[in-house]
Formats: sequence, C-alpha cells, structure tokens
Amino acid sequence: MKKNASKYVYSAAKEAAFIAVGVALITVCAWISLPIGEVPFTLQTFAVAAVGGLLGMRRGTAAVAVYVLMGLVGIPVFAGSKAGAAALFGATGGYILGFVFAALIPAAAKHVPVKNKWGRFGIFYLAMILGLAVCYFFGTVWFLTVYDRGATDPIGVTSALMLCVFPYILPDLVKLAVAAFITVKTERYV
Repeated sequence: MKKNASKYVYSAAKEAAFIAVGVALITVCAWISLPIGEVPFTLQTFAVAAVGGLLGMRRGTAAVAVYVLMGLVGIPVFAGSKAGAAALFGATGGYILGFVFAALIPAAAKHVPVKNKWGRFGIFYLAMILGLAVCYFFGTVWFLTVYDRGATDPIGVTSALMLCVFPYILPDLVKLAVAAFITVKTERYV
C-alpha cells in the first residue's frame, strides 16, 4: 500500500511541476513585451503554443488556465505586468482567454501518429496556426464587443483587425515555427 501511495505522490508532484513550468514560461514570455498599439507584441503566442504542444491536453490546458486565473486574482502575469479583472475583461482580454484554444489545438496534434520529424513539425505548425487563428477570432470578437461599448464612434471589423491582428501575423508565424521546431525536438523528453 505504501508503495502505491508514494507512486501517486510522485506522479502528482511531477504533473504539478510540468504545469508550473508551463505557467512560468508563459509568464516570462508575457513580460518580454513591446507596447505597440492596443495589443502589445509579446512572446506569449510562442509560449502558449509550445506549452500546448509539449505538455498535451491535460497539462497544457491546465497551465494556460492557471496562468489566466493567476492574472485574474491579481498576480501581474499578463503583458506589461498587468493583472486583475480589468485586464482580463478589458478590450484585449479576449486574446488572453483565446490562449486556451491556442494551447488546446496543438495539444491535440500531439496525438497524431506521425513519426517523421518533418511530418511532426508540419502537423504541429499547422495546429499552432489553427489555434492562433481561433485565438485571433475570439480576441477580435471580444475586442469589438468591449471596445464598442459606450463608444460614440464604434470601430469596425476591418479597423479592429488592423489594430489587433494584421501587425502580428508575420511575427506570430515566425514564433509558431520556432515553437513547432522546439516541440518536435523535445517532445520525447516530456
């Protein structure tokens, strides 16, 4: 009985450690920030995609959820060291909530049975792009809803995309390529 109990404690500690490392990676990458426009340029998209790809469905999603909850309760984990309900439910909070999808979709790609490294890279990269597209969609809809609330001159979809998505597409594609490469090279160790 003792042997099984210690095995369970080791397993739970291992799971918690993986999630904590995922949260730490996302947080550090959020702090690496260039404030341009409404949405700052950060390395969060890299971290979220890598965490999803490396940690899988349960641990990857848990890491993103813990990150979001930490920010919600006031721990300054978001870009620009922001935190709290105002940061999460503000105009750009939808992109933060969209990180769940940006991690979940690459996590699902982990289960695709392709052994070839270039094939795995392609699968992860496409899954990361799809996850980011869902994040962009969710965040932009959220931005339009919150930003337009009470505005005398509502913003249109094109303007929202020009502010929040188009400037970030090329850098995000590069970050996702790096995340996919790192995921393929290190996934057997996780």
